[in-house]
Amino acid sequence: MSTYVYGIAHRSHPRPDEELAGVGDPPRPVRTLAEGELIALVSDAPEDLRPKRRDLLAHQRVLTHAAAGGPVLPMRFGGVSPDDAAVKSVLAERAEHFEERLTALHDKVEYNVKASHNEDVVLHQVLADNAELRALTEANRAAGGGTYEQKIQLGERIVAAVQQRETRDAEMVHDTLMGIAAAVSRGPASTGWLVSVSCLVARADTARFLAAVDALIKDNPQLEIRLSDPLPPYSFVE
Repeated sequence: MSTYVYGIAHRSHPRPDEELAGVGDPPRPVRTLAEGELIALVSDAPEDLRPKRRDLLAHQRVLTHAAAGGPVLPMRFGGVSPDDAAVKSVLAERAEHFEERLTALHDKVEYNVKASHNEDVVLHQVLADNAELRALTEANRAAGGGTYEQKIQLGERIVAAVQQRETRDAEMVHDTLMGIAAAVSRGPASTGWLVSVSCLVARADTARFLAAVDALIKDNPQLEIRLSDPLPPYSFVE
């Protein structure tokens, strides 16, 4: 039977609770495979594994439980090896790399911060900060909206100003968090978000990091910010 891998930890890591259930229907019991100074958190892999909500949550639950006991290198959902022997072979072959990453991730958690613009607020700020755009807007309004060409010209200039503000605010969020996090990983550009940043944060700095996010929200009414709960450090593991 093939082996499903959740993550990798030091051999001294606490073993999973007997009642901890993994992927599959019925859920497979979670166990460990040891090789040298490392262990892999595994279970038997179901034959019909699919990214269903039940199994995605089970994968996350196992890693969250494990991370509470110390550093874990989390695998992405769907990590299946041919058998237990293949898993132990990889632990042996890449032991130095895994141990280096576990040391780097010791006593740290990942947070993801996403920021987008409140369009009404940012438009108001753009006009408030740009006297020329504000005058053009008022002149068009006084002229019943202005000509077609005037409307197009004004619209293009407003869009350009908003885009400049998007770039500036994205960098401000990134730079603020980078000043506290041990490491940051910026996500790809995505429609709907100015910036998505994964932050590796030392547990000792958690309160300071959360306070910085709260300050970003309080001081920037044009931003809508979403902060994840603490996550296993997916973004900082190869």
